[in-house]
Amino acid sequence: MSELSSLPLPHIAKLHAYTPGLQPTEPGWVKLNTNECPYPPSPRVAEALHREIGESGASLRLYPNPKSAPVRAAVAGLHRVREENVCVGNGSDDILNLLVRAFCTAEAAAGFTLPSYSLYPVLVEIQAGRSQVIEFDRTMRLPVEPMAASDARAFFLTSPNAPTGVAFSNAEIERVLASFRGLLVVDEAYAPFAAENALPLLARHPNLVVVRTLSKAYALAGIRVGYAVAHREIIDVLDRVRDSYNVNRLSQAAAVAALQDQGYYDGIIAQVKATRDRVVAEFGRRGWFTYPSQANFIFTEPRNARGESGPAVSKSAYDFLFGRKVLVRHFPSHALTAPFLRISVGTDAEMRVLTDTLDAWQKTTNA
Repeated sequence: MSELSSLPLPHIAKLHAYTPGLQPTEPGWVKLNTNECPYPPSPRVAEALHREIGESGASLRLYPNPKSAPVRAAVAGLHRVREENVCVGNGSDDILNLLVRAFCTAEAAAGFTLPSYSLYPVLVEIQAGRSQVIEFDRTMRLPVEPMAASDARAFFLTSPNAPTGVAFSNAEIERVLASFRGLLVVDEAYAPFAAENALPLLARHPNLVVVRTLSKAYALAGIRVGYAVAHREIIDVLDRVRDSYNVNRLSQAAAVAALQDQGYYDGIIAQVKATRDRVVAEFGRRGWFTYPSQANFIFTEPRNARGESGPAVSKSAYDFLFGRKVLVRHFPSHALTAPFLRISVGTDAEMRVLTDTLDAWQKTTNA
């Protein structure tokens, strides 16, 4: 093994892989840690999968559409753009990977804010690229001037932000675009839950890329479909560097069915937002600082019965929840995030289990 360990490229040998949220396999967990939709996808999705597979499954011997053309058409129809403005990927992570691959090197930096989606630096390191990081402070105000002055070739902005859930207005994003000369990638994984999105800015700003996923609002995390909407020249670049068959037949069929049933998903999104806002208000009554979320998760700073908060308190709450099979996320590696818990919005019943368990935790800290 010592000889094998010397074979990878030096920057890969030092790479720390992205760490996804825990995916427990045994039953009984209240799973509020990976921002999955708590409700099933549109019934049309299962119908489309059954049609695609057929009685014999014979269609599966054939390669899928290499450009995911039916999905591009569905996305174009939904957002009122041309198909040439759409690229489809194996989840939005695939799209982000393509963007880093095509635009970022050691000489051409990739920019991003911190805290933000922790996959970005991993993708840059895989590319042996250079990161340019702009830090948020606790206000979570968008650092417009530093972003606008950045010399990054591509700058990745998650809006609404992960893990805080704070969204940034189109007016702020357009202020960045007015001066920024690189590619501004607005990663909108959670945009269906937000009041505003950056898609209307595309017509005025050819250096803008909007990235979306079907994993969150569309309840298709297990299907893995995401897409970019951008100027056709940017899409052409992404098509040059992506895998020829990067989205399988079943995923394409499921995605088209979901995108064509917006009425069903409008109901799901409304329910998630109502549950989110109710729980945020409850945390407010507890005196817990909670960021105003426009996503399908909540970022809150728990306080124990003595009114204390901080990294040790949030870790205590996390451990207590984990021990009772309630799974949330804790991010201890950054000073801004360490005092908080990120909690996916589940069903009303799941959120009651969460709050009841937090009540029990507080009682244990009353000594």
